[in-house]
Amino acid sequence: MPGSLEPLDIGVQIPYHFRCPISLELMRDPVTVSTGQTYDRASIESWVATGNTTCPVTRARLSDFTLIPNHTLRRLIQDWCVSNRSLGVERIPTPKQPADPALVRTLLTQASSHSTPPQLRLSVLRRLRGLARDSDKNRSIISTYNARDALLSIVFSNSDTESDELTHESLALLVMFPLAENECVSVASQPDRVAFLASLLSHPSIEVRVNAAALIEIVVAGTKSPELRTLIGNADGVFEGITGILNYPLAYSRALKIGIKALFALCLVKQNRHKAVSAGAAEALINRLADFEKCDAERGLATVELLCRVPAGCAAFAAHALTIPLLVKIILKISERATEYATGALLSLCSASEQLQRDAVAAGVVTQLLLLVQSDCTERAKRKAQLLLKLLRDSWPDDSIANSEDYGYSDVLPF
Repeated sequence: MPGSLEPLDIGVQIPYHFRCPISLELMRDPVTVSTGQTYDRASIESWVATGNTTCPVTRARLSDFTLIPNHTLRRLIQDWCVSNRSLGVERIPTPKQPADPALVRTLLTQASSHSTPPQLRLSVLRRLRGLARDSDKNRSIISTYNARDALLSIVFSNSDTESDELTHESLALLVMFPLAENECVSVASQPDRVAFLASLLSHPSIEVRVNAAALIEIVVAGTKSPELRTLIGNADGVFEGITGILNYPLAYSRALKIGIKALFALCLVKQNRHKAVSAGAAEALINRLADFEKCDAERGLATVELLCRVPAGCAAFAAHALTIPLLVKIILKISERATEYATGALLSLCSASEQLQRDAVAAGVVTQLLLLVQSDCTERAKRKAQLLLKLLRDSWPDDSIANSEDYGYSDVLPF
């Protein structure tokens, strides 16, 4: 019944008419369709996007797909949220309406036209970036009008009339969108474009440097050709610039996120790893590992393992006093992936040096590895742990847990 109340898991009862008929959840952005029924915007957009042309409640055919914001209902929902704040209900924010497609088309036309005054083009690009920041829906609308082609043209324009500010604003907008493979190839295959992006990595503005690194990561990740990935890695200053972003002294989470994504993408190509090590990537990674969020920490540890596969990388990590203690500490702490990568890096390092074997044992790696092989971690992680235990056996002290009677009951395979 329309006036009935439905119980929630948190013990709060939501009025029936505040629930979306599709998701049955509290509506955050109620909109009305042509049949007069109201739905949450995200739910009805998904319904239409899958090819449905009828109203989910009435089953009547939708005469058009215009979604009209139901401001009255949204305000009632917000008032209800406020009145139930003491029960843990958070007030839904006032949603920003999707960009008008006609407006987006006009703005892109103005931004692309060389006859538009530079300051107006700059203003238009800033407005488009604001719209893109507002929602995924807006980014989808902007992409519909070939925005990426227009932005690539502005970023890499050789025209003297293009101001640096215009280029930088276009770049900031461009990196908010994924690129198709042919678009990535169009950048990676042109040395002048790669060189230009590399030069931006040394720009005084950290925003410009991070956006340049973001585009490099998008292009490298979207290019299947190892030769083109190597070409990007060979550009002067690429690894120095990315390492500099990782070493940025102020707290800036986006710089860390973009920096490690770009470094990891480049280091997937073996030929690039020596250049990364020469640019100081090993030291930067160890210094920043503790500052990464979970996903970035996994990517950072994967990069450490990749760099440990080249002798220069092993030497660089061995020279840092915190490498072994940090990798040992990470085992079983962050995630299964992080544990696997940390163990793999330790295996490479200890295989290269008996001193590092002793350092790892002193840091408590034996106990960590024994716990690992008895855990629910991946088989790859366990296999690396077993290889590392076998390698370290001669370095175990007499009173080590590995030489105790308990060791005989572990799941470590016999040597």
